[in-house]
Amino acid sequence: MRWLIAWLFWTSVAFAQSSTVLPTDAELTVTVENAEVTPYTQEMILITIEGVYRRHITLEKLEQPDLSGFNWMQLGADFWYDDTEAGKKVKKFKRRMALYPDRAGEIEIGPFIHHLTLTDEGDDWFAHDIQSEPFTIKVEQAPEVPDGGWWFPVRRLEVGDNWSNSPDQLVEGEGVLRIIRVEAIGVGPDMIPPMPELKSPSAMIFPHPEKRIVELSPYGPVSVAFWRWTIRPTNTTSAILEPIEFDYFDTVNRVPRKAVISPQRVAYLESELDAPPVVAEPARLGSLPVMAVFGVGAALGLVVMLMGRRFSPDAIQRWPMFDPLVRDLKRAERAGDGVALRRAAQALIRRDGAGANRQARLSELDDLLFSEGYGGQVPEGFVRRFLSAA
Repeated sequence: MRWLIAWLFWTSVAFAQSSTVLPTDAELTVTVENAEVTPYTQEMILITIEGVYRRHITLEKLEQPDLSGFNWMQLGADFWYDDTEAGKKVKKFKRRMALYPDRAGEIEIGPFIHHLTLTDEGDDWFAHDIQSEPFTIKVEQAPEVPDGGWWFPVRRLEVGDNWSNSPDQLVEGEGVLRIIRVEAIGVGPDMIPPMPELKSPSAMIFPHPEKRIVELSPYGPVSVAFWRWTIRPTNTTSAILEPIEFDYFDTVNRVPRKAVISPQRVAYLESELDAPPVVAEPARLGSLPVMAVFGVGAALGLVVMLMGRRFSPDAIQRWPMFDPLVRDLKRAERAGDGVALRRAAQALIRRDGAGANRQARLSELDDLLFSEGYGGQVPEGFVRRFLSAA
């Protein structure tokens, strides 16, 4: 019995080291993930190249075909591992790649060739090649995007909005750093939309150069873009940052989606602001003193006129009847233009100072303009309440 076991062992060893290589001794296949889905141009296509080897391999090198019609990247290093099939140990090889078609139509991909160096029964080396079957991928043209849009097909998208400190609790004169982090799986870093322009009617915004990085994973590249701005209100209270939005295509569920970053208020702490000046209570005069003062004032006015002097044009323009900023305010209210209304109100505050009551009216307007359900309406009676506020 022992001699039979020994004979079988040495026969199997000699056969394993034979110069004759059977088709089952080494196999190479290519698998397309989600092959039942027709991808769009620039959409990631994941492929896996797998080898199964029942022979001892001395040297190896995988040659990939000409991938004309695709941009591509290898998702990490080649992976070799031991496995068991039908009770026997086998050596396995795996490589993951991401392909990005740059044109529509049927694109053929040739065979991958694995150049192997094996050993024969005399322990001499010899070359042996195996190859995968060629295959074809059908690609559709990506949907049209509007002017200024960006075709952005992603497997998964995560957007984070981060601040260096609380944006609504700033010390007067202080700025805040805003960082929007866009993480996309299935795209290269150059495929993320460009950094948008951050807008605000009442803030100073300083954009910083954006930063992009990429990490490789078995599920595709994980690209991250950092959009950064330093923001400081231009008035003594608060500023509103307009929302940011961009479109993307969900390649898992095959639907277009929109990423929306909501508007944000940037404000100073009220305790950090200078206290408003204290205005003394006006003195109450009797009728006779009032008439006397009026008479003196009229006489002085007559003297000024007789001397050929004129009132200051700036002072005259600040009368509500002649004030151009007040006219802008009323014009915006009549037109129902909320943005113009806020702009004119802000201009009046910059010129005349930010009284507590006027600032409260402006904050009420901000709450309406930047609310989620805002429909473009202008608050009734805003100009009257704003001008009458001290």
